[in-house]
Amino acid sequence: MDAEEILARFDREIRQHPLEGPGAAVEREPGIVRVVTADDGWTGITWTDLTGLDPAAVIAAQVRRFAAAGVPWEWKLYSHDRPADLPARLLAAGFEPGPPEALLAAEVAALPQEVQLPEGVHLVPVTSAPEAELLVSVHDEVFGGDHSAIGRAVLARPDTVRAVVAMAGDRPICAGRIEFHPGTAFASIWGGGTAADWRGRGVFRAVVAHRAALAAAAGYRYLQVDASDDSRPILKRLGFVQLATTIPFVHA
Repeated sequence: MDAEEILARFDREIRQHPLEGPGAAVEREPGIVRVVTADDGWTGITWTDLTGLDPAAVIAAQVRRFAAAGVPWEWKLYSHDRPADLPARLLAAGFEPGPPEALLAAEVAALPQEVQLPEGVHLVPVTSAPEAELLVSVHDEVFGGDHSAIGRAVLARPDTVRAVVAMAGDRPICAGRIEFHPGTAFASIWGGGTAADWRGRGVFRAVVAHRAALAAAAGYRYLQVDASDDSRPILKRLGFVQLATTIPFVHA
C-alpha cells in the first residue's frame, strides 16, 4: 500500500468533499472546506491549504463564520496541512489543541474479517433506541462525557452508518460504528472503546473485524480510522498503516 498515494486520495475524496446531509452544509472558500451543522452533528474545518494566502486573515474569517453559526466547532488539522506553522498560528489566535490522533488506513481485503469473541460475549447491531442507549452508555463509561448525540446520529443515518455493541451477558462492554462514504473508496470506523476490565481479551479486535466485514460487503477498498495512543498499536498489528497525525483545535 502506497501511503502517500492513499493520503492524497483521502484528502481529495474525504476531506475536500465531506458528506452533506440533513442539517449539514459544506462551505468552501480558497484554502478551506468546512461543514456547518444545524443540529448536534459535527461542525468544523475538514481541509486546509493556505499556500499563497494570508493565514492570519483566513483564521480570523473562520472564527467570525463559526461565531455567526453559534455552534461548537473544531479546526481538524492534519500534520501535512500548510503552512507548516499553522499549529502555532492557531494557538496564537486563541485555539486550544485536543489530544493528537494517528490517521491510519488499511486495504479492507487485507484486514481480518472473521469475528472471534471471548466466551460469553456476543455482538448486537444498533437498529433501535434500546441498542443506541447501550452504545451511548459504554461510550460514556469508556470515554467520559455525554455521547447521546452519537446514538441519535446512528439511528438517523441507517444508510451510511452502522453500529454494533459487544455484550457480556446483559452488560455492554465495547461499541463502535462504521461510516460509509458513498462515491469514495473509503469507509471509516469510530469508537471502539472497551470497558477497562475487558481490555486485552480480543473484544476490540473482534469489533474491528466485524466492521471490516461490513466495509467489504459494501464494496469499499479502504478502511480509515483516527486512532488514539491506546488503539494505534492494536490497529497496526491488524494491518493499518499511519498516513498522518491529526489534532482537533477548538477556539476558546
